[in-house]
Amino acid sequence: MPPILEARNISKEYVLGWNTRRSDNFREALMRSLKKPFRARRKQEESSPKNFWALRDVSFDVQQGETLGVIGRNGAGKSTLLKIASRITDPTEGFMKLRGRLASLLEVGTGFHPELTGRENIFLNGAILGMRRSEIMSKFDEIVEFSEIEKFLETPVKHYSSGMYVRLAFSVAAHLDPEILVVDEVLAVGDMAFQKKCLGKMSEVRQGGRTVLFVSHNMAAVENLCRRGIVLTEGRLTFDGTAKDAVDFYLRSVSGEGAHGHIIDLRNAPRADPGQRQLLERLEFYTGGNRPLNGSLPLGSPLKIYVHFPLPRPTDSFNVGIGFDNMFGQRVFTAHSFFEPDRSHGERVGPQVFVCDIPSLTLVSGEYTIRVWLDIGNVQADLIDDAARIQVIDSDYYGTGRVPWNGTFVLKHRWYLEQASGATQGSPVR
Repeated sequence: MPPILEARNISKEYVLGWNTRRSDNFREALMRSLKKPFRARRKQEESSPKNFWALRDVSFDVQQGETLGVIGRNGAGKSTLLKIASRITDPTEGFMKLRGRLASLLEVGTGFHPELTGRENIFLNGAILGMRRSEIMSKFDEIVEFSEIEKFLETPVKHYSSGMYVRLAFSVAAHLDPEILVVDEVLAVGDMAFQKKCLGKMSEVRQGGRTVLFVSHNMAAVENLCRRGIVLTEGRLTFDGTAKDAVDFYLRSVSGEGAHGHIIDLRNAPRADPGQRQLLERLEFYTGGNRPLNGSLPLGSPLKIYVHFPLPRPTDSFNVGIGFDNMFGQRVFTAHSFFEPDRSHGERVGPQVFVCDIPSLTLVSGEYTIRVWLDIGNVQADLIDDAARIQVIDSDYYGTGRVPWNGTFVLKHRWYLEQASGATQGSPVR
């Protein structure tokens, strides 16, 4: 039986740079003309276009009923691969053949018309998928119930929040019986309860014999949902095997990179958006006594992180965020300058150093990836995933000679016996 999805030598090239001659749609041409007066400020950057290969020579097959997890760092080419599968963009080289009806959920609101109501968009999406009206009607009540947006069904979706968009878009994609369901990391927009609900629905889809392509940074979800996994690294397919083996390969590859020194140069680090300005320049890590952090950090130790960046224009509105993710891609702690109550600086311009001072890092032992981002004027100016990694090791945090063996973090706490009414010395206290 031929595979339901066949990818052969897929490559995709993007051309970055203002002066690139390319075929624009109307919106892109309009935006380019509006930005034209400001190009002089970036003359040096515009002097020559840059070619960026999002994918290079990727080949694989997916059998009917298979669940395939697509794993990789930001910028590895995962979303580009799914866009090619969804016919949103064409490959520069190679081809992808589909032998079934495909529904995709790649970006919030993809395939929705903002002026139409939720009800009308259900029928529009069904028509795009090739469904007859009678088929859509037979699934309509299930879609609405799952999406939990019944009160807003007659409201134009342009008034929906991002979470409501995702609820309705996923419900439509999952219930209209596509042979292939493609889901990107967009589920992260929803709340935890809805994410769990979506994963359960995808499990049902899989058990019903349909094919699922799933992109996520949640390695636990990939292992639980998928039977097979592929790993993309800088646009190339570097592993194809069971989901568990793919996760192990990916975790070993990211933990083996040389980002353990106390000074991390960020200037050439891959950005989540390849076209983003590179403002974040350097991270520095120090522990107690301002000693450079080389190697591991004992549980409960102090940690200082120095973030170096320039401010291109005078502003008093800028913030830095630092996220700590475990090796399954789950966020366990976020430090953000927005939470600092004693902000004393005024307007700044030029080189800056923002210091994040954590008196006691109480994450349990393990390796953590650092995500860092810079906001200027409440707009994200630069973001780097996997900017660095730190290794937390066991310590005698409680002063008992015993170390914690599970959980995510530790907290100081006390235990003591209180004499119960009627209890005597030696009697058990409950």
